[in-house]
Order: sequence, then structure tokens, then C-alpha cells
Amino acid sequence: MKLPNFSRSRLASATGGVLPGSPDAVEVGGRSVHVGENYSATLAVTGYPAEVGAGWLEPILSYPGRVDVALHIEPVAPVVASDRLRKQRGRLESSRRSDAGKGRLDDPELDAAAADAAELAARVARGEARLFRLGLYLTVHADSEAELTDRVAEVRALASSLLLDVAPATWRQLQGWITSLPLAVDSLGMRRVFDTDALAASFPFTSPDLPVTAGDAGMGVLYGLNLASAGVVVWDRWAQSNFNAVILARSGEGKSYLAKLDLLRNLYLGVQAFVVDPEDEYLKLAEAVGGTIIRPGAPGVRINPLDLSAADGGDALFRRTLFMQTFVAVLTAGDNTAAALDPHDVPVLDAAVLAAYRAKGITTDPRTWRRPAPLLANVAQALTEIGEAGRTLAARLHPYVSGSFAGLFDGPTTTAPQGHLVVYAIKDLPDELKPVGTLLTLDAIWRTVANSSSPDVRRMVLVDEAWLMLRAGLGAKFLFRLAKSARKHGAGLTVVTQDAADVLGTEVGRAVVSNAATQVLLRQAPQAIDAVTEAFGLTDGERAFLLSAARGDALLACGNSRVAFHSLASDVEHQLVVTGPTTGRH
Repeated sequence: MKLPNFSRSRLASATGGVLPGSPDAVEVGGRSVHVGENYSATLAVTGYPAEVGAGWLEPILSYPGRVDVALHIEPVAPVVASDRLRKQRGRLESSRRSDAGKGRLDDPELDAAAADAAELAARVARGEARLFRLGLYLTVHADSEAELTDRVAEVRALASSLLLDVAPATWRQLQGWITSLPLAVDSLGMRRVFDTDALAASFPFTSPDLPVTAGDAGMGVLYGLNLASAGVVVWDRWAQSNFNAVILARSGEGKSYLAKLDLLRNLYLGVQAFVVDPEDEYLKLAEAVGGTIIRPGAPGVRINPLDLSAADGGDALFRRTLFMQTFVAVLTAGDNTAAALDPHDVPVLDAAVLAAYRAKGITTDPRTWRRPAPLLANVAQALTEIGEAGRTLAARLHPYVSGSFAGLFDGPTTTAPQGHLVVYAIKDLPDELKPVGTLLTLDAIWRTVANSSSPDVRRMVLVDEAWLMLRAGLGAKFLFRLAKSARKHGAGLTVVTQDAADVLGTEVGRAVVSNAATQVLLRQAPQAIDAVTEAFGLTDGERAFLLSAARGDALLACGNSRVAFHSLASDVEHQLVVTGPTTGRH
């Protein structure tokens, strides 16, 4: 018989009467249908276990043969749901009283059903849950009838192991096959009422290769398709022992692509993110989601190191004064962790900074911190009024106050680092200002993370091309500090870097990697594979996988649990996260 189709006319006329991809005919039998060159049989799920865990359908979805799993979901109106629950509770209570009146023992199953109905009715009344009518159908495919019989027996046995009762759609196999097609048509109508939690657990958003973390934060994101099965890899970094992540790969293997996907999908969940972007790779994404872009070094962009905020705490003025010592030391000595002011300059600078604040009416009273903060030029002016030592230090600040490098500091901060996504694009910083520009960027991020007054708001700090910071200096010091203490402030550090051997060869690099509960490895260079193997305890198979992985293939590691996956993005996401000379899909 001919294949039924509800929107045939336009496509059929354009293709000479045949729909693209349609079989020539469908031969219908009592227990199977013959579609083109294949045979298929549909099983309807008629019974479910009393309790299920998250991703309980994963074993069926991972079946090595071809099985189409169709879920048809129809919401039940709250008024109808309440009425049905009331009637169901009445029937259950009537049965319990009838048994009690006849002197029968209590039925544990009946008591449990009554208690569940009462609890569900209360949740529906409070708006905490809704009811849905769910139809679950399994369509098994094979190349011959004999093979189909074996496959159906295997699927039924697998369903039985999950405590699922299945029944073949005998003499309704055509309707079963149509039901399993992506037409949103349920021709069998064999449904069961589910609540919100049970329905959510039906979706395959877990991976059997990864540990089920107690106290799941419910903030898992899709990483991609499992390379070892037909399932997906969804990972919740916020439910791990710490929230840090590290992504290591050689150049051009898709590490930034994956990092931007992870960032975007965390933004979906309400995570606040800060990105240090040395190559302007995150600008398109930030513009698309309404993020804040700060470009130190670009014309007209200024950052005032003397800014104060009431959120900084009661000792903010004292800590800003101390920070100015580090700031001036970096201005004059570059990115050097050992850089420090001459002991004779410390009291002079301290007095000048406090004098500059007082001149603007800013004191230790937090109510005064809303007033405009002084500028670096005000500090230099205060230095000249102190004496010879002050004038000497002011002369060293001259290039950054009124000289060739004054553009970054000669005015109030132009863009406040606020919003759900803040991207610091530091590509435009000249080499002479890279150390101090990086210092101001990292200081702004740390102040936001450390002074958070909302512990329920997750924060992510993403540092791309982190090898630039891990080599030495203030960048390495910041990453080490954040990796150690980010979790205390509800934040997670994501480090994205190439040159794995160089990173793992430094004490700071090893500390950052070892403090990341989520570790993602993409294809590695042969020269670095030995260091990666030793650091992550890779097996011979995992080592071989990382040497030959295709672009976008990755290994997610959490402790002793490993899963290989291929990063996956929708068309819209792909356009936002792809960069480089090619725009091909991973």
C-alpha cells in the first residue's frame, strides 16, 4: 500500500509525484511492516517501574542495533489534572476502607499508591508540578524477518531488565511505524500519565560512562555526542568537588570552539561569565547575547585603577591603597612578580593616594565611595606636593599620566564590568601596556568574584590561550590563586590552552590542572603526549585516541571516569562560536 503523508501535494508536484526519501511501498503484516528494503516492528510500553532515575532510557538508546524511540507528550490542563487526581484518590480510599471493613490486611501497594496520589495532588495544587500524558514506543529495524525476530526479542529482554512492560502492536504495525516517524502523530494512543519529575527523567541527559554526582546542581550542559554509544554527553561541572575546568589541545583542534559552546550553554542556565580574550575570538558571541565588551588599548577606552565600590567591603579604601603599590610597581617594572617599589617610595605613594581620595571627598565612610574617584593624574599631582621623593616618583609616572601611554588612564572608567557576560578583549593592548592592562583586567574580575553577595549565582572565569599567562608573572599568580579559592566564592575557572607540555612543565600549570575536576583533552601533539599521559594517567587506548582524534573529538575526564565525545552545536550556535580561516562544522 502507498505511504500516507499529510503534506504530500506540494513536494510531490515538485519531484514528479515521489517525496524525497520516501519508500516505494509499505507491505503491512500482523507483526511487522516491510518498508522499502527493511523490516520493522513496533513495541508499545504499557507498564513502568514505580521509581526511575535520571536518564533511565539510556540503555535502550544505547542498544547497538537500530531502534527508534518515540515519546509523544501531551500536557494535561491543571483543572483537569486536579479533578482526575481527586477522583483517583477517592477510588483508592474507597478500596482501602472496603478492605478494612471486610477485615482484610492492608495492601502495601494500595497504601503506597494512595500516598503518592495525595503527594502529587498537593504538588499540583501548589504549582510545583504538572501532569502529562506520555506515549512511549520502540520501533525495531532489521534487514530480514528472521533478524527482526531476534532483534525484537533482545529489545524486549532489555526493556524487561528496566522493569518496563512492552506489548507488540499486533495488527497495528502500520500505525506503530507512523507513530515512530517525526510527524508528531500518535496513531496508537497507548499513554500513561506522568508528572514533571518523571517526565524529565525520561530524557537521555545523562551518560552511563560518567559518575552520577550526589547533590546534582541541575545545571548540566550538552558537550556533544558519545563516540562509544548512541547517547549524548551532558556534564554538570557545578555538581563536582570543584567547579574548575581545563581544556588542553594542540592548535586548531577545536578547543576554543568547545570552550565557547560550554560558555554559551552555561549562559543559558543563568551563569555570570567573565572572559579574558587575547585574540578577539569571543566578540561575536558577546554581541549576540548582549554581553559587555571592554577593549583595553582601543581608542577612547579607559580604566581607572582608583575606582571604589560599596560592594568591595568595609576596608575597600585600604585595599585600594595597597593595590596602587602593586599597580605602580608593574607600571615601572613590567610583568614581574618580584617587582616592588623602593621602600622609600612606599610611604610617599601611600600618602599621595590618600590625599587624592581626600581631595575628592572620599574617606573611609562607604557612603562617600559613590563620589567620582580620583585619577592617576591626581595621584601624580599629590606626589609633586610631597617633596623630592614624591617628584621623582611622579616623573616615573609621567608617560602614563600625560605622555604617550596616557590614553588608558587619563579619564574615568568608560565601561563598567557589569552584566551576565563581560569580555575583556586585550588584543589591542600594546606590548608596553600588556602587563598593567592584564593586571587591571584580573583585578576587576577578582573583585567581582571575591565580593559576591549572591552565593546562589554561579560565576565562570574563562581564560583563553592561558599559556600566555601561565609562563610567569602576574597572570600565573592570578590563575593559581583563582584555581585554589574560586569554589569558596561559587566560581569556576576554565583554562583553555595549547602547548600542554609547557603548561604541565611548570609548578603553576600543574596546580591549575590538578585543581580542575573537569578535564577535557582534544588531539595532542606527539611531542606532548608523554607529558599528558603521565599527568592524566591515560591508558594506551586513550593515548592512541588523543593522537588520532578528529577535529572536535575530545576525551572528558573526571577522576577515573572517562568518556569520548564529539562536540555538537546547532546551526545558530555554530555561527556564534566558529572562528578561524574555515567555517566548516566540526
